[in-house]
Amino acid sequence: MSVETDLLALAIENAELRFALAEAQEQCVELAVDAGELHATIKELQAQLVVLEAERDAWCMAAAQTDQV
Repeated sequence: MSVETDLLALAIENAELRFALAEAQEQCVELAVDAGELHATIKELQAQLVVLEAERDAWCMAAAQTDQV
């Protein structure tokens, strides 16, 4: 192989690798966005769970007091 052929092969491989890297970076950004949305959803669900647990506990205490009467 000539030097020019080797350089051309390296340039093609470099371009292919840059393209693959750009795709991987784009996927990383999309994953980060999805992760952020999921994190926000989890926080909302955790807050709802706290409220529901408090309501459940209040109902259980009311039921227990009713049974004692």
